[in-house]
This record gives sequence, structure tokens and C-alpha cells, in this order.
Amino acid sequence: MNLVETINKERLPQHLAIIMDGNGRWAKQQGLLRALGHQSGTKSVKVIIEATAKLGIPFLTLYAFSTENWNRPKLEVETLMKVLINSLKKELTTLQKNNIKLNAIGNLEMLPKSAQKELLDVMEKTKNNTQMTLTLALSYGSREELVSAMKKICSKVKNNIISIDSIDDSIINEHLYTQNLPDVDLLIRTSGEHRISNFLLWQIAYSELYFTDILWPDFKEQDLYEAIISYQKRERRFGKTSEQIK
Repeated sequence: MNLVETINKERLPQHLAIIMDGNGRWAKQQGLLRALGHQSGTKSVKVIIEATAKLGIPFLTLYAFSTENWNRPKLEVETLMKVLINSLKKELTTLQKNNIKLNAIGNLEMLPKSAQKELLDVMEKTKNNTQMTLTLALSYGSREELVSAMKKICSKVKNNIISIDSIDDSIINEHLYTQNLPDVDLLIRTSGEHRISNFLLWQIAYSELYFTDILWPDFKEQDLYEAIISYQKRERRFGKTSEQIK
């Protein structure tokens, strides 16, 4: 039986997030430059986006470029930006065909102007699509996001727009980059690393975590289905006991 046929469509994660790791190591294993690993990784991006949309998962967030990634060698950063621009141009048709809306989170002003322009153009052209929201985390760091949110909230308290006593989870959510997204249900990380790497720290408080040794360029539909099947076998208690849930 095909793996996808074993997936319970009634128990899909509503928000799937993926740390796409292993492009550089994949290239090294092939005897290639790291840049070619990032280019190969875009093939997996397309495959997973289409598979996620086909399953009916409404929110997919991909960790594409972190704030820490700016510290990588200049040539690699430049290559990553070129790959981003080319991918946005190339995949607009895929997004439109699958009725997918593009969203982006992070300190986007740090991106090159050409990347910002292409990103905003694709976001504008897909803004009315309704099948799935694809969010790219670009120049993103969760600690920076939280600091930014705290500053905005403090400013509103200072100017008597909100009171300290009114600050709760919902107020914090309203000031995050992900204010229009639900909490993450399932977080996947490829390449065998078992770290969160400053990704959606607030939003994954009760996420199920799935780690795989597969390097990102080798991660395909069947690997995604295995992660979702693993997710569906778990009991999500959110701090309660099994008896309370049943």
C-alpha cells in the first residue's frame, strides 16, 4: 500500500514547519561546491510544497535563511540570495497552479533589494490564493522576533495603548511575525541534527518534533508521509493526562 493511503486526513497537522538542513553536506558527499547543494535543495522544496498542498495541510513554513546565516562565507550568502530570487521567479507558476499564497517572515529589510522586490512581487500576485499559505522564514531569528515583539508591546504600554495587566499569550502573538499563523503542530528537521536553531521558539511550545538523518536534497514525498504518520501515532496532551483527553 502507498504510504499516503495510510494517512488519516482527519488528523493532519494544520501547521507544518520544516528546518531544511543538509544542503552543504549533501554537496560535499557528491564532491560538489556547497552552492550546488543549495540549488539541488530547491528541487525538494518544490516537491514538498506540492505534496503538502495535495494532502490538504493549510500552513507550511520553511526555514530558508536565518539571521545567523549572514555570517557564512560571502560567496555562499550571495549564492543563496541568487537561488532565492531564481526560485521565486521559477515557482510562481507552481504557486498559482496549486492555489498557494506566499508569505514571508523575518527581518526582510536585510535582504538584497533585488530579493525584496521579487519576494514582494510574488506575494502580491498570490495574495488571493486560498489552498495553502506557504511562509518562507528569511533573515529570520526567533530571539530577534521576540525582542522586537517585546519592544513593540513596551512602547504601547508606555503610551497607554495597552496595560501591563492585559498582556497575555494573545497580545504577544499579535506582535510576532507569525501573527496570522496558528501554532506549529509538527516540526521536521532533516540531516540528523537535533537542534531547533532559533526557529519559531514561541510557536513550537507544544509542537511534535520529528528528526530524520536524510539530507534535505534527498527528502521526498515518501519521507514527508513517514513524518506525518509518525505524528499521527502520537498522543498530544498539551499538559493534560491521557485520561483527560479520552
